[in-house]
Amino acid sequence: MKKNIKWNHYLNYIIIGALTVVFSAMSLTGTLSRLSYVLLQNISIAIILSVSLSVVVGFLGELSLGHAGFMCIGAYLGGKVSSLLLPAFGESLINVIISMAVGGILAAICGVIIGLPALRLRGDYLAIVTLAFGEIVRSIFMNSSPESFGGSFGLQTPRYDRTYLFIVGFVVVLICLAVIQNMMRSKHGRAITAIRDSEIAARATGINVTKYKLIVFTVSSFFAGVAGVLYSFTQSNVQSVNFSYNYSIEILVMVVLGGMGSINGAIISATLITFLDVQLQTILTGDLAVLQDFFYAIILIVIVIYNNAPGLKNFRDKYNFKNFTEKLFKKKNNPAHMTDDEAKWNRVPSKILVDEVLSTKIQRDPTASVKPDKEGK
Repeated sequence: MKKNIKWNHYLNYIIIGALTVVFSAMSLTGTLSRLSYVLLQNISIAIILSVSLSVVVGFLGELSLGHAGFMCIGAYLGGKVSSLLLPAFGESLINVIISMAVGGILAAICGVIIGLPALRLRGDYLAIVTLAFGEIVRSIFMNSSPESFGGSFGLQTPRYDRTYLFIVGFVVVLICLAVIQNMMRSKHGRAITAIRDSEIAARATGINVTKYKLIVFTVSSFFAGVAGVLYSFTQSNVQSVNFSYNYSIEILVMVVLGGMGSINGAIISATLITFLDVQLQTILTGDLAVLQDFFYAIILIVIVIYNNAPGLKNFRDKYNFKNFTEKLFKKKNNPAHMTDDEAKWNRVPSKILVDEVLSTKIQRDPTASVKPDKEGK
């Protein structure tokens, strides 16, 4: 039986993979600028953070403000592991993979420890608990000893070659998309969205709400930790001040602007916001640096108004990414595109030909008895 492939489900893989190949070729030929390397590294990290948080906020419907805390755990612990492995493996891909795995797993373990009591809360209470968790993690690393994690001066971590680090980042993006999209398109994803729609109804249908909340929180924490390890690779000194609650809110803004429960929207939003942030830091230098946050806030306000203004609803519905993909991959209801049914008359011998039906003579059986109607006729 022929099965149609839904290409729109794989469009983000195709685009990200193609762009990764193009930028990798440009990097090998030396045509990428230093700013482009920084931009691509930051975009890959931002996409991982926004997509992983989108599972909690968009699909599960819980408000979490501690995403920067899990990223901080991955950055410090993964960076520390990378420094310890440096004499044995050097600045190799093996060191990068082991450090990301350790940082992600430790962040996921912290997610389980925090998630067991915290996910019994909802709404503002959960937001406050996760916000407090992020600040506690940041304070622990800030007040650590210089021999362990550098204390207030930060942790010294190896800075890897930028010519291939962004490639590793986008490979991790593809892995993140594969895990999260396949999970959300399975029966587990339907259970998660059912919890978001009505937790009481989900419990009534037999869904283990606590288990699925914990799974979502753990997966989200793991990829936040991996993003933190990637961040440590782009810096020579990791400082806890960079993982404040403001950064958690910035990640949340990426998710909200991209659309709640939209993975493609989170990718686009993270890319645009990161590009905007890097460009403002590049253009506004010197005395104009104080205007970076001002213009950043103004542009975000314009984006929010565009996404929520009722007067622009028809324009948004007509010109959006979903309609573009449907026009690109879905055949229109045009007679020129219509094909014959696979079950043709000449292929199925059990069917009667139309000519035989038309040539059949219908005769009354003389032995059949006719029952009179109510009037005796």
